[in-house]
Amino acid sequence: MGNIEIGKKGEQLATDFLVRNGYKIIETNKHFSRFCEIDIIALDKDTLVFIEVKTRKTNFCGSPFEAITKTKYQNIKKGVFYYLQEKPSYKKFRIDAISIVLQPKLEIKQLKNI
Repeated sequence: MGNIEIGKKGEQLATDFLVRNGYKIIETNKHFSRFCEIDIIALDKDTLVFIEVKTRKTNFCGSPFEAITKTKYQNIKKGVFYYLQEKPSYKKFRIDAISIVLQPKLEIKQLKNI
């Protein structure tokens, strides 16, 4: 499985995880520029949540969370503000991250309000 397939599998696992936990999925893979894509946009009760998903086969090279660099985070924030300009009816929002490790056993972790 290549990196693109791993990423798509991780995003699907994250979407399923969020739905099981009561989130309503609004959009996936929302592009704002070539530098900014929000993996999942969802509603958690009355809060709009922008979710970055990082997937790895194993933890051998570190936690998937470690791949969210300062630059990546800044680009996500730009996307959040673009989205909120397009849809100003949302007043509460946050940015979350989901880490998925596929082997040796599936592990999904969510960090809220990063």
